[in-house]
Order: sequence, then C-alpha cells, then structure tokens
Amino acid sequence: MEPGKKKWRFRGNRELNSAAITVHGVMEMLMEKINKDDNRPIIPLARTDPSTFACFRTTPVAVDAVAEAVQSFEFNGYPNTVGVVSARRAIAEYLSHNLLYEISPENVYLTIGCTQAIEIIVSVLAYPGANILLPRPGYPHYETRADFSNLEVRHFDLLPEKAWEVDLDSVEALADRNTTAIFIINPGNPCGNVFTFQHLKKIAETARKLGIFVISDEVYAGQAFGSNPFVSMAEFATIVPVIILGSLSKQWVVPGWRFGWIVACDPNAILQQSGILECIKNYIDISANPPTFLQEALPQILEKTRSEFFSNILHVLREDAQICYDGIKEIGCLTCPHKPEGSMTVMVKLNLSLLEGISDDMDFCLKLAKEESVTVLPGFVVGLKNWLRITFAIDPSSLDDGLKRMKAFHERHAKKL
Repeated sequence: MEPGKKKWRFRGNRELNSAAITVHGVMEMLMEKINKDDNRPIIPLARTDPSTFACFRTTPVAVDAVAEAVQSFEFNGYPNTVGVVSARRAIAEYLSHNLLYEISPENVYLTIGCTQAIEIIVSVLAYPGANILLPRPGYPHYETRADFSNLEVRHFDLLPEKAWEVDLDSVEALADRNTTAIFIINPGNPCGNVFTFQHLKKIAETARKLGIFVISDEVYAGQAFGSNPFVSMAEFATIVPVIILGSLSKQWVVPGWRFGWIVACDPNAILQQSGILECIKNYIDISANPPTFLQEALPQILEKTRSEFFSNILHVLREDAQICYDGIKEIGCLTCPHKPEGSMTVMVKLNLSLLEGISDDMDFCLKLAKEESVTVLPGFVVGLKNWLRITFAIDPSSLDDGLKRMKAFHERHAKKL
C-alpha cells in the first residue's frame, strides 16, 4: 500500500448489481439508444404506464378524494403500521363482493404499491430450504426479490398453444416437501391472458393436493375485455388458502401513487394457524407504509368510482388489443400465439431466421429503439428468450404508429430472398 493511502474495509452489496436483468435496467439501456436527432415522438411499448395519455386519465373521483384528504390537514401523521382501519375495511368489502364468505379487514395489509407487497410476501416465505413456484413467462420482480432473499425459485410453464394456461403437470413435477406456494398472475402480465373459472379451480385443486397455498397477483383485476370474464382466485379459498396481491395502479391508472395491498382469503383459518399472517404483520412493522392521506381517500375511491370509468378504460384497451393483434400480423418476423384478452401487455414470438444482422431479442430491441424510437421489452427479461413483450396500453393512434415503425424496421432487416 502506498504511503499515506488508507485501505478502506467497506464495499457495496453486490447482490444489488443486477440492473441489467430488471425491467427498469433494460428500459434505461433502450432509452440510451434512442436517436436524439429523431424528431418523431418516442413510442413506449416497453413499460406499462399509460397514465400520460388522455384516454387513460384516472377518474376525478380519485383525484377529489385525495385532494379532500390532503386539504383537511388531518392525515399528515403516521398511520397504523398495517393500515388505517377504514381503508382495510373498504378493501375487504370491495373484494368480498359476490363471494360466499366475507374477507376479514384484519386480513388486509396496506403496502406501498404491489412492488412492496411482492417484497413482503417473498421475504416472509424465504426460510432456509424453502422454494416457490413461479410462472414462465412472468413478472421478473418476483424472481429478483426471491434471489435477493436466497429463496429458491422453480418455474412452471404457461402454454401459448392453450391461451397461456398453467402447465399443471409441470407444477406437480416441480413441487416437493419444501415447496410453500404457487404464484399466478391473472389477468396475465406479460401474456395478456385471462384464466377461466374452470382453470382457476384446477389450479386451486392442484395446490390443495400438493399442500401449498396460492398467491394471486391481481393488479389487473377487472381488466378483462375478451371472451373470459375476470374471476378472482378468492373464489376458491374454500378449496385452498389464497393470498391476493393488488393495487390502485392499473385499474385506476395511477401507478405513481404507489398504493397496494396484501389480502389473505382464509375462511378455514389455515394461514392464520400456520403463522404466515403473523410474519406478514411483523415484516410490515419494520417497513414503510403508504401515505396516510391515500389510505384515508381509499374508501371514497372504491365506493364512488362509477362503472362508466372502468367501461371506458376497457373500451380503449379492447381497441388497442385489436390494433396490436392486427398490426403484428403485418410484421413478418413476429407471431402472436393468442390475442390479448386482458391486462395491458402481450407476448409475441420473434423469428430471427427471417432477419439479417439481428442476433437475439435484446439486439432487436436495442436496434429498434435506435432506428425507430420505439421501445419494446425483450422476452428474456420475463423468462422467454427471443420473444418480445409489447405493451399496447397507449393512445390508439400512437400504438398504430409504433407498429408501423416496427414493420418498417422488419422490412429494413429482412433477409433477402
């Protein structure tokens, strides 16, 4: 060591150096490739945040409820760690609608968006030797959190030829005595699928057979615009214990509000007896809470939002899904195995054999961003190499423009016959 040089003993946690395999990390790489001299607007088909588009603006009911809570000056202090009682009760009542049992407000835990809900539930399950079952393709934050918590992940496949249903045979083959839970996302991100009642029941029965419980990510609850209606996994909690993860982000188009929840659907008190709910509360006790004024506003948001708001959003999503599906048909190197029927994203297969100078899905997306100012998420991020995840929840005219640019990109790089 040079004279006068001190050897410092600290360093950063290298487990956090994984930005290249997260949605945010890849998004940053794509945005860096955008040609600054391209005067055309950037078409954002990689990230599911349609809030900047007027056709996806949230309801005034939500804005007014938040403003009223803020302007009252009564909700500037810390809330109860598990959440304001009125907000927890409102969520319990909202999710209990049409169920044969009532969800207890005590089984509702408020979180800073669904992202924190994922962090909490994965951390709670990460005891030594445990493993969880995650869908492939799926939402990558689950795996990132599991890796960071040293929780083993085992992937079951979603089947594109069966409208992205769960391969239940592979679920049974993967599970062992250390498996604690199976995770599903319905309506599906990234596939745009909506599970049928019958298939959800089969998932519940399979989980019961294996002695595990179901964690259902229902961030896109209600956003079903195809032939299958949305059915909450809570309907099957008498068969198997269910934990629902949800938020305001997608249904109310306010992802920046960061307001979510964990809800235990446990009519047979199995989760209560297992100690999992106590672990959730203990984790929340040492964690941050969503803003108090948002918690106060929540009952009004849930109660007073008119059905017309949701139907208008569904109308735009249905139109966008059709534009996306038809546009993909015009792009020779892409195949969409199933027309999206829910959520805001769809998976399409990339045929590299029809392209020149494109090595894989990441290369495709980087060059597309540079040449056409269109961002699309490479499939490897969500678990399927050489596929693409396309977000179609934007202004319809912008979506049409983006797809036409993708077609031009394909024609530019198509192999010459």
